[in-house]
Amino acid sequence: MFPNITGVVAKRSGRPPRRSAAAVAAVAAATMGLSAALGSTALAGTAVQAATGPVVTRAALDPALVAGRGARTGFEEQEAESAATNGTVIGPGRDAYSLPAEASGRSAVTLVPGQYVEFTLADPADAISVRYSIPDAVSGGGITSPLDVTVNGKAKKAMTLTSKYAWLYNQYPFSNDPGADLLHPDYWVTECGCVPRNTTPAPAFAKPLRPNHFYDEQRLLLGRTYRAGDKVRLTVPAGAATTTVDLLDAQLVGRPHIDAAAANVLAFGADPTGRRDSAGAFDRAIGFAKRKHLRVYIPPGTFQVNRHIVVDHVSIEGAGNWYTVIKGHQVSLSTPAPDGSVHSGVGFYGKDAAAGGSSQVHLSGFAIQGDVRERIDTDQVNGIGGSLSDSTIDGLYIQHTKVGMWFDGPMKNLRITGNVIADQIADGINFHTGVSGSLISDNLVRNSGDDAIALWSEKTEDADNTIENNTVQTPVLANGIALYGGTDNTVSGNLIADPVREGSAIQVGSRFGSQAFTGRLRITDNTTVRAGTYELNWNIGLGAIWFYALEKNIAADIQVTGDNFLDNTYNAIMLVSDFPVRDLYSVTGVRFKDITVDGTGTSVVSGRTAGSATFENVDARNVGAVGVNNCGSFHFTPAGSEFSLTDLGGNDGGGTTGPWLAPWELPNTITCDDRPAVVPPPAPKAW
Repeated sequence: MFPNITGVVAKRSGRPPRRSAAAVAAVAAATMGLSAALGSTALAGTAVQAATGPVVTRAALDPALVAGRGARTGFEEQEAESAATNGTVIGPGRDAYSLPAEASGRSAVTLVPGQYVEFTLADPADAISVRYSIPDAVSGGGITSPLDVTVNGKAKKAMTLTSKYAWLYNQYPFSNDPGADLLHPDYWVTECGCVPRNTTPAPAFAKPLRPNHFYDEQRLLLGRTYRAGDKVRLTVPAGAATTTVDLLDAQLVGRPHIDAAAANVLAFGADPTGRRDSAGAFDRAIGFAKRKHLRVYIPPGTFQVNRHIVVDHVSIEGAGNWYTVIKGHQVSLSTPAPDGSVHSGVGFYGKDAAAGGSSQVHLSGFAIQGDVRERIDTDQVNGIGGSLSDSTIDGLYIQHTKVGMWFDGPMKNLRITGNVIADQIADGINFHTGVSGSLISDNLVRNSGDDAIALWSEKTEDADNTIENNTVQTPVLANGIALYGGTDNTVSGNLIADPVREGSAIQVGSRFGSQAFTGRLRITDNTTVRAGTYELNWNIGLGAIWFYALEKNIAADIQVTGDNFLDNTYNAIMLVSDFPVRDLYSVTGVRFKDITVDGTGTSVVSGRTAGSATFENVDARNVGAVGVNNCGSFHFTPAGSEFSLTDLGGNDGGGTTGPWLAPWELPNTITCDDRPAVVPPPAPKAW
């Protein structure tokens, strides 16, 4: 159930993840799915499940466990493994590079032609989203395959699934070619325990190497409103590819929004059929609306846009993100752009901060669907970008871009609310450099290829920002919410589930050239579940929340209060400095209060740094190893560990070894077990 393969990937470069050749071959056989190999995935059961009532979850949890936390999405999530099916349940499993590991709740249902999974609507609905995986083409690049949708055995509709936006391979920044040789033979590679370019004889590697990013999602309007209790069945027809269904979201979308008083893009030549490029028409509509002090309205339809639409002092609204779709091709540039981009694509961008940035931009009620299939970090092919001050982004659906929203400041007072960002090659939302006084709230970020939500103070600190009540699911690489430096920021009320590899639910990191943490940082009332991946280069498991002092000390006013860490793969809390800098940097003065820890594969706290922390009312149960795994900075002096813990009272519960914070562990008893055995915890339940 628990992983033994993963690794570190730097945010923009660095030493890649590594595995043994045998592990690579086993994963390839289990997950590649280029033909019938997909059927060999480890199974939890193959029997027909009896039809039951709807099992509605939030991040595969009982909603009662996360009341008041996460995004208010407007849809109801149902996991395929809890629905009626004659298919095969895969998982649960957390091994990276496998289909179960990237599934919500770490389980899904695999269907061969003729098999189905059937969901019962909990409330009226007229639209569904299906998260799925189908095989790659043998040589990469994806395939298409049909999926039949019926309601109560009638009203058959067909979805055409695709894998062209899934299936990446090899070392960071990955390849679409399953047969590719090492991208970086000059990097240290785990599979051989060597630098291949400097090794004689040259090592051989099984292919495909490190398959990942298996899932995609697709939306479907059902054409009418169905009642609670109606049954939505997904069936793989004859001749179709083996299909793994992870979950279904059902919602009541309602009728499209109409704004007759706005400047309608149709009047300026936009094509709602998507056959002609509408970028010029959008520009003309925006110019007219600014002169006449009007909003811009994009009616129902699919509009082809293959470049950035530059926005400043304008409001653009659609008919709703199910009805208004702005969709673009990725276009190769004849020469690289000044910013290093070698492609263009659909996106709404503020002006560069160096050119004064944009302000008073309001975007709402439409979808942006890109065509990004590879990760090129210099490419500006994001859904939203540039610098946007005093602006709002609300009710968008962004899919298949590199990053959903990437902002380069300085900029201020941006409100990002109520959006869905799915299936990104890199981050979901990133505040990069000097973003202040801004809000990220009530968004769903699912299947990001890097940090789902990040504050990255690379050149200028991000300050006074709030990340609240968002839901993050299955970030394939890196963290759910990542904080790289900054001042006076708050992370509260979020729900973060199922990080897959090289990261965890929440990271507080001094890395990637970020400015120091200063002022205060509040991490409050968040819930994480099934978090904490395995760090192969270190050969240890990470915490659901981890503090990482790599380039500077972490010594700000940091409080972690009211958080719930559920079903932790390894540790709940981890504080670490990288071994080469263990005598240079530390993590000091972090305060943990009113915390619930329900299940750890190993310890409640793992200390692998010099520094200190205080604990008050931290309750734990189902702890798999010693409560505090205290290695300090690995000098093991007679005076004890270089990391000290202070018990402020009320720290209760524990596991097989007794109280998690026992008096004999304080303040700095060395209890270092570098690689403790993992004890899978039971599923979380009400305290």
